Amino acid sequence: MIEWTRRQAIVAMLAAGTVALLGGCATSAGEGWTPQTPTVQPSREDYRALALEVYTYAYPLVLTDVARELVAARAPANTLLHRRAFPDPAFPDLGSPDPDALCSIAWLDLSKGPVVLSVPPTGGRFHTLDLMDGWTNVFAALGKRTAGNQRANYAIVAPDWSGALPAGVREIRAPASSVWLHAQLLPRSRQDKAASARLQSQYRLTPLAAWPKGQAALPPVPTLAPNTVDTDSGVAEHVAAMDAQAFFSRFAALLAQNPPATPDQLTEQKIHALGIKAGQPFSTTVLEPETARAIQEGATRALARIVAKARGTDAAASGLWLAGTDLGRYGMDYDRRAAAAWLGLGAGLAQDTLMYRRHTDAAGQPLDGNRRYVVRFERGDLPPSTGGWSLALYDPEQESVPNPMHRYALGSLDALSRGRDGSVEIVVQHARPATAQRRNWLPAPAGPFSLTLRLRGPNGEALDGGWKPPQVRPLD
Repeated sequence: MIEWTRRQAIVAMLAAGTVALLGGCATSAGEGWTPQTPTVQPSREDYRALALEVYTYAYPLVLTDVARELVAARAPANTLLHRRAFPDPAFPDLGSPDPDALCSIAWLDLSKGPVVLSVPPTGGRFHTLDLMDGWTNVFAALGKRTAGNQRANYAIVAPDWSGALPAGVREIRAPASSVWLHAQLLPRSRQDKAASARLQSQYRLTPLAAWPKGQAALPPVPTLAPNTVDTDSGVAEHVAAMDAQAFFSRFAALLAQNPPATPDQLTEQKIHALGIKAGQPFSTTVLEPETARAIQEGATRALARIVAKARGTDAAASGLWLAGTDLGRYGMDYDRRAAAAWLGLGAGLAQDTLMYRRHTDAAGQPLDGNRRYVVRFERGDLPPSTGGWSLALYDPEQESVPNPMHRYALGSLDALSRGRDGSVEIVVQHARPATAQRRNWLPAPAGPFSLTLRLRGPNGEALDGGWKPPQVRPLD
């Protein structure tokens, strides 16, 4: 049962329109406030806290829409955009890119009718294909784990669509008319990349109205002209540049076509209390100056809080890996959902790809390329997975770090050197190591960085927490 605090009482009254927007009219207090009479006025801290919560709730939806806009500058709706190599400046930065997987994305517009997704036989390669709503929740996972490696055709339909499908086409009903498709195909080896890229080209999107012979995509959804979109900046950078008015206006515009996935009456009250109405612009200029400043402060604090949670700041001193066992389906954990979106927009389910992240070494000290580290896997204790594993390195903004070797990850696709005892040691540092260590060298920047360990097709031991990644041990 939700505790009826003073702030929640204010939220209810604001949502009902029974309290005027008079920021700065009362003193603030803590979360343990007792119920007050309906005459209580919201304080600046009330509005600040309200803006923080709504911003956190809205963040994945706004981030996803910016990603859609960046992709639309390169490809229309219902068109697959492939990344065939890494890094690829033409591919939008979604955060924490996977250096070992060939990635394909598309935004589907189902308002004009269903779209058929055709998947070729993948020859035993590990692959994932996630369909997500605007809130980054995975509502269908169609990769190797759930669908195998056979040829398949899926009709992605809007929530209110009705009709008959051709034989051999499976229906996938989306929660909204806008859907994000995110596919990854893992080559069997570094030498298999070209063959995998040709296979990647066989993924198809076809309007149901043109099935089975048509190959043309549906007419594109109107978007901003390419020359008005800064495609050089990452998605998170675009959102970070928005002030509270721009952010909440975008959120309001998106709400009409993206109903919340999880019913949450209290959150809806908070949205209304902040003055946000679906489909209508949000303006801080009509508010009292103190209220407008409080809302901006709340939005600024929310973003800083999201980034801190994403980087694991609270757990830094523990020296532990942070496991993403709950990615893709967040329920009402809005803090976790927002942090996951900042870290790597479009994260799939842990059952398909389990990710562990580190920002500190075994002693809890921040990772820095000016020091030397080793990650040692003992013999017989390599990451337990059916689809391979990799250790990738990112800068503080979750972007891959350029280096002379063009090496952004090491793992099961590489011919790693083993010790006499069968162990595998990955060396992480900025300076070029001794010749004997270069095969297992993961280049780092001359500054802070983080590590991400991916297990593709993790086994039950990893998912249950029975297997733990080795420590990141400093060598000096």
